[in-house]
Amino acid sequence: MADTYVETGTAPSIKYTITKDPDSVLDYTWDWEDWLDDITDTLSSHSMVAETGLTVDSSSVVAKTVVAWVSGGTAGTTYRLACRVVTAGGRTDDRSIYIKIKER
Repeated sequence: MADTYVETGTAPSIKYTITKDPDSVLDYTWDWEDWLDDITDTLSSHSMVAETGLTVDSSSVVAKTVVAWVSGGTAGTTYRLACRVVTAGGRTDDRSIYIKIKER
């Protein structure tokens, strides 16, 4: 069963998380292909937005995906990591994952 993170606010929702050891350095991929194909657009730029305590070591565009290498975090904490892209057509979008830090 996947770990979950409950986001509170006006519309609570369950967010499935990825579990990561605090000492691991792992790559995570955001696949924008379907969205870009639907709107007939391409990626122009990207940025990673990580909560304090989680480190984005590097990120790059690979075809229609964004790959980020991530390290750090404190055991017992769940972090939001967003990938923000801007398209050649001027669209901006964010997609987030939640990373739960757990000693493994």
